[in-house]
Amino acid sequence: MRRMTEEARGAAGAENSFAAFGLTGRPGTDEFWAAVRTPASVPADDGGWVTLFLWRGSAASVGFESWSKPVVLRQWEDTDCWYAEVRMPARLRVTYRFLAGDMAYADPFNPVGAGGDRSVFATPDAPHQPHWPLIGADDVLPVPHTRIRWAGERLGGRRTVRIHPVGGGGPVVLLLDGDDWLYLHPAMTAFDSAVAAGEMPPVTLVFLPSKDRAAEFGCDPRLWEAVRDELLPLVAESGVPADLDRLVVAGQSLGGLSAMYAALEFPGLVSRIACQSPSFWWAPGALDRADLFDGPVGGSIAERLREGPGLSGLRVAFDVGEHEPRMLPHCELAEALTEQAGATVRVSRSASGHDRAGWRSALLRDVAWALA
Repeated sequence: MRRMTEEARGAAGAENSFAAFGLTGRPGTDEFWAAVRTPASVPADDGGWVTLFLWRGSAASVGFESWSKPVVLRQWEDTDCWYAEVRMPARLRVTYRFLAGDMAYADPFNPVGAGGDRSVFATPDAPHQPHWPLIGADDVLPVPHTRIRWAGERLGGRRTVRIHPVGGGGPVVLLLDGDDWLYLHPAMTAFDSAVAAGEMPPVTLVFLPSKDRAAEFGCDPRLWEAVRDELLPLVAESGVPADLDRLVVAGQSLGGLSAMYAALEFPGLVSRIACQSPSFWWAPGALDRADLFDGPVGGSIAERLREGPGLSGLRVAFDVGEHEPRMLPHCELAEALTEQAGATVRVSRSASGHDRAGWRSALLRDVAWALA
């Protein structure tokens, strides 16, 4: 693979081409667009990658989920070719989209989508994600046949909760932010594949959508009282095989915070959790701060863990993105305190920022570990 030096980039510009990225033809011509397969990366001269993003049309920018500020595309001469050469670190998987006017678009040259207006890119050295199929932006994801209408008295409102028995069903895996795992990332298909490959036992997935993430996931006992007293009995009555005595809660960001809160305050209900990039900076009033991370390290969870709860019955898998450095102090303290409290702990780091595209591998792996 050709290394992309400043000299090479200058030569490529002089040739009016993106040959360094394996593209042929003069930019903006039909021949050029017919051959485009981007994003495309080449090694940077000082480590990491230079990645080419292309957009056909008018002025636009490329926006990244959590990893970087939007990058404004440049026009190639007076053509319909707009481009950016973006420096990326090693081992990065990121969700992105093109922003043109007031609209957002998936990348038409990238077959890996995440919903109708997002795409997913991984640098060549990012670990492979087995079991997650390539889903285009226009594809409609399969959804479970079984659904229940939950009109919760404690939380208020109605929501649709879908249930999917994987491999015939088994322990319940409660997926917080369930709609994201239904409509953006094909968790149903991925769990089916992992169970069929023998990498985890049969499970029953319960996709729990959120109505107000900040309120429901902010260490509020009402959510978990409602799960215990209202939702799980409905799951038991659904006719889908489900082992309610072996419950795994999987959550990301504020959902990861809520999963850990449930393990601390509802140990009879939750004793196996998978937390990806949990928001352990959270404390009452934290969402009102200009800087979410500028508070006591570990937030309310660390404060609770310092009280010395006995967690010998808890299995918890923690995962944080390599490229979200401001999360690390908060997570590292909570991880250490959880292990000191007697829990069985697994700690890992994913090749991503604060991004569901990076949490996908950890989700399957850590749920399997929690059930081991």
